[in-house]
Amino acid sequence: MSLLSRLLTPKEPPMAALWRRITALARTPEIYAHHGVPDTVDGRFDMVALVASLVMLRFEAAGASREGVILTERFVDDMDASVRELGIGDMVVGKHVGNMIGALGGRLGAYRAALASPEPDAALAAALARNLFRGTGSGDPEGVARWALDLHRKLGEVPVAELVEGRGL
Repeated sequence: MSLLSRLLTPKEPPMAALWRRITALARTPEIYAHHGVPDTVDGRFDMVALVASLVMLRFEAAGASREGVILTERFVDDMDASVRELGIGDMVVGKHVGNMIGALGGRLGAYRAALASPEPDAALAAALARNLFRGTGSGDPEGVARWALDLHRKLGEVPVAELVEGRGL
């Protein structure tokens, strides 16, 4: 790569590869097809929030708070761009993104509590029924909980340095 190319090519933000991997996992087709996750803006948001929460909890467990902050910044950047893509005007983008950050925080707390409970399968399924399926009684929160618990276990085995690079997921 030439000097001019390096100077003119924007540098990728920190953890961009990890964020791409998180969003790819959140869009896994079988989650939507086999477990009834709504293929809507809200359903996709909730899946991104679920996967991002699991990665943030992995960082938290490893004492990697800086990495958690950077990942939250990727979340904010992506949500800002997504809201703008949906045609939301500049005047209210901040409000919408703020609501999304609040929703992520709520889900992070619910998933943290569920994973720490004596029966994480049932507790996570209940949290997903409330958050992902909005208490509608539809979908398969137990199936999504099994998928999420499997991902949580896998994340526990991946060194933080590899996760930061977007590897190991």
